[in-house]
Amino acid sequence: MIKNQVVFFVSETDIDMSEEMKFRPMRRFKQELPEQECVDILQNAYRGFLSVIGDGGYPYSLPINFVYADGHIWFHCALEGHKMDALKACDKACFTVIGEPVREENDWWYHVKSVICFGRIRVVSDEAERLARLRQLGAKYFPEGYDIDGDMTKNAPRAAVLDFTVEHMSGKRVREK
Repeated sequence: MIKNQVVFFVSETDIDMSEEMKFRPMRRFKQELPEQECVDILQNAYRGFLSVIGDGGYPYSLPINFVYADGHIWFHCALEGHKMDALKACDKACFTVIGEPVREENDWWYHVKSVICFGRIRVVSDEAERLARLRQLGAKYFPEGYDIDGDMTKNAPRAAVLDFTVEHMSGKRVREK
């Protein structure tokens, strides 16, 4: 039983509901990463966290494999489930990656770089594009010499590909001390 509850009331007048969103500037601007460094982190990160608006308006965030290519973030997933239901209801999403932590000599703390992207997701409907993006994902995650064609023959018919169009991207350098 929940004894204490906090309820927040938000009306449409509290939120900019226009299509052209103005994203907040980074508060700690001295820690902001340049765009190319953000792109480098996205290209090299192993996994990220995709967040959507889930059931009942609750945030739904999940670790997910991805490929950053052509200025977009590409995911694969099952044809149905929580993520797909959430995206049918609202195409807006957030994606976050954390770069490899670095500890400088004689320091006990780590330096971490992260990237957060806001954008919209669409399900790829063009079959040639869907297969090409699945192949890119396979090339990133499968070991060298793995039979991607065999895997795609078996699994591609059951896989959706999601295209995350980045509307805003920012990166931050943090010293965890």
